[in-house]
Amino acid sequence: MDDGTGIPLSPLEPWIAEKIGRGKQSLSEKSLTAYQLARLRGTLRLARAKSAFYRRQRISADEISTLDDLACLPFTTPQDIQDDPLAFLCVSQDEIARVVTLDTSGTTGKPKRLFFTAADQELTIDFFRVGMSTFTRRGDRVLILLPVARPGSVGDLLFTALARLGAGGIPHGPMTNIDTALEALEATGAEVVVGSPAQVLALARQPGAQRLAVRCVLLTTDSVPASLARAVEHAWGCTVFNHYGMTEMGLGGGVECQARRGYHLREADLLFEVVDPATGRPLPEGETGEIVFTTLTRRGMPLIRYRTGDLSHFIPGPCQCGTVLRTLACVEGRIANRVTIGPHGVLTLAELDEALFAVPGVIDFRATIACKERDELYVDTRVAPGTGATAAADLQAAMMHIPFVRSALENDALSIRVEVRTQAPDTPPPLAKRLITDLR
Repeated sequence: MDDGTGIPLSPLEPWIAEKIGRGKQSLSEKSLTAYQLARLRGTLRLARAKSAFYRRQRISADEISTLDDLACLPFTTPQDIQDDPLAFLCVSQDEIARVVTLDTSGTTGKPKRLFFTAADQELTIDFFRVGMSTFTRRGDRVLILLPVARPGSVGDLLFTALARLGAGGIPHGPMTNIDTALEALEATGAEVVVGSPAQVLALARQPGAQRLAVRCVLLTTDSVPASLARAVEHAWGCTVFNHYGMTEMGLGGGVECQARRGYHLREADLLFEVVDPATGRPLPEGETGEIVFTTLTRRGMPLIRYRTGDLSHFIPGPCQCGTVLRTLACVEGRIANRVTIGPHGVLTLAELDEALFAVPGVIDFRATIACKERDELYVDTRVAPGTGATAAADLQAAMMHIPFVRSALENDALSIRVEVRTQAPDTPPPLAKRLITDLR
């Protein structure tokens, strides 16, 4: 069903309508808001009663009469989880089915530990099933380039979800060798590929990959530069969709519909805000800020107003698919991936992404800022085999399209050094989020 534009309704809408008790009735903003408010108050009561951390925060459901009142509650930060993850538990440890340990570059060096019950993981499987149905057909073969080895890992949950959808998951796991992954893609005839942006791009730009009939790609685990998505689409003649999620969310947060203008969100399980990163003030639609979420249905380790560090905004106006669900613009980058150069200038990884992934043959890069006589931007770039000899000059020229870089070079506030290396098959881009390293 569509609204006359030819774009089908996001499958998340009827799924959410059923989850909140609407059955086959159409979803409305009023019914969704009432459901979210009730669930929010229930989560606050659970957290106050069972979580040592939130009990210390003195949160109370009595303070919440509308969703706008959420802004009066304190934030939860990654550091809070690093400091005392067990303080967030709301069930006995016997009920925990999966513990995820995330290494962090935070000030203490402590990892984050996240706890999930079997029911919490079931919620994620169900979201994956519905979200994948946006572009996955019954009988499709789906190459999974995500962690799959451990029960309850993201790839394992996706494999289960695909089976319920009537599709066949191919549990390859993160790429450790590009040639091996290409052989698996060719041997299985997979029509759909799911993986991290840099790893999928490395596969798509590998010589010989372009002849394979990939129909759709889902990019996840990191922000997706538009230039990278276009490069993947050009290589395979496919359609690229974006997924937004993080482990703290329960792995799944939102996915694009066929309109591909931003994520529709898992609004029966998660409540999203966009806030000013400096003041914490909630921002209106259209204004970019930090994404903050609150879990509504998770019982093992609920999180209230968790600061993600990701930047985005809610897109004003209805989506072309006709859903009443909000649309969150694709993540524009991370607050941490902004470096100051000179007295007033700021360079972001998102700007480098858009410029450099547009250069033919580029697979991945690492950006480092160091200070010698002046600030120096060092870009260590990996390119596909057979990339032309002009790659270094092309990269230099591409960076000149970034206004701040061009201005800093002209004012002698910055120098640039580019190194280009051919990507070895046995050292593909890592699965970890990319960042700018500041050595100053």
